[in-house]
Amino acid sequence: MARALVLLCWFGTAMAQDNPVIDMPGYLRIANEAAVHRATRRVSEAEFIRLSREPGTVILDARSREKYDELHVKGAVNLSFPDIAIETLRATIPDVATRILIYCNNNFANAEGPFPAKLASASLNLSTYIALYNYGYRNVYELAPLIDLRSTQLEFESR
Repeated sequence: MARALVLLCWFGTAMAQDNPVIDMPGYLRIANEAAVHRATRRVSEAEFIRLSREPGTVILDARSREKYDELHVKGAVNLSFPDIAIETLRATIPDVATRILIYCNNNFANAEGPFPAKLASASLNLSTYIALYNYGYRNVYELAPLIDLRSTQLEFESR
């Protein structure tokens, strides 16, 4: 099986058109660096709340605008993951040293409407953390636990 996969990868690479603005090896390198960085940046609900109250902190919600409008952490800024790009990040969070708090669907239980579950390996926290890290943002903290929406201390709002 592994040999077939290697041959398929080689064949696919040999047949593929080069595109200088798509870099899978670079992405995997950055993802591994981000994973090491992230290991010390996952915070409890209480720590997330404490950090969110400090001046200059941005709570970033990378879910779709539709889900954000339905329900989001109070004070969160929405920049949907597909819209994370050089210019949108500069406009939303101009200073890469800004403290950024992130959360995603997989942080909340009993909230399938606004926070539909994703596969654990496809959690939006992972993609968002890697993207922010790749763009130079290193002061990022991720809400770690799975929290029951019915008993959380976090405040929410909708649009």
